[in-house]
Amino acid sequence: MDWLIIAFAGLLGGMLNAVAGGGSFITLLALVFVGIPPLIANATGTAALLPGYLASAWRFRKDIEYPANLSLKHLCLIAVVGGCLGAAILLNTSEQLFAHLVPWLILLATGAFIAGPWLLRKRLSVATASTTVRPLSAVIILTLVCIYGGYFNGGLGIILLATLGLMGQTQLHGMNGLKNLLSALLTTIAVALYATGNLIDAQYLLLLAIMAIIGGYIGAVIAYRIPQSLLRGFIVCVGLAMAIGFFIR
Repeated sequence: MDWLIIAFAGLLGGMLNAVAGGGSFITLLALVFVGIPPLIANATGTAALLPGYLASAWRFRKDIEYPANLSLKHLCLIAVVGGCLGAAILLNTSEQLFAHLVPWLILLATGAFIAGPWLLRKRLSVATASTTVRPLSAVIILTLVCIYGGYFNGGLGIILLATLGLMGQTQLHGMNGLKNLLSALLTTIAVALYATGNLIDAQYLLLLAIMAIIGGYIGAVIAYRIPQSLLRGFIVCVGLAMAIGFFIR
């Protein structure tokens, strides 16, 4: 039964990431349900979903646009440094402390799912491509977001999209390209550090990753057949239920 739960979670998580994001909610819930401690479940789920980030980054590589006059080299450095710092903080977080933080992190990510699309639409409705932040401010903001991604990863995509929109970007494909690149880079670095700290549970990793890849392909096929509002509503409900569950746990 545990293996079936993990397989289904990988499939559903991959589908959600391809269509609307939020797949890490599902993988975290499933891994904790089958008995994996939250700290290790977070790292394992992130590692399993990494191939999807890499594939998405490659798919959108030609659409990437850079905010606040930052170069590709600067942005890659921000992602690597942020991912390293976030993963390092996770490695030095006790299981007890992380268990206390999980419901708050889930609420933060769920809030991003609720507010992110609204913020993005509001920014895209402004017919200007002017930069709203200085380069130094952009570096600080993106570094903080990447640190969050290296630490927890939940809701990272929508948080990055909202951040890029507030920085002045208006082309959604370009924003998606940069979001996927930053996510792939920081997650790759974070997963490498997770592995050095023995935070990845190898028992379920391969099955979870394979099913997530399959789910990603299925999600791409059905992306235009299921309303994103319905999927986002489902993710928000799952996030709120998980937060409540961890609070009373």
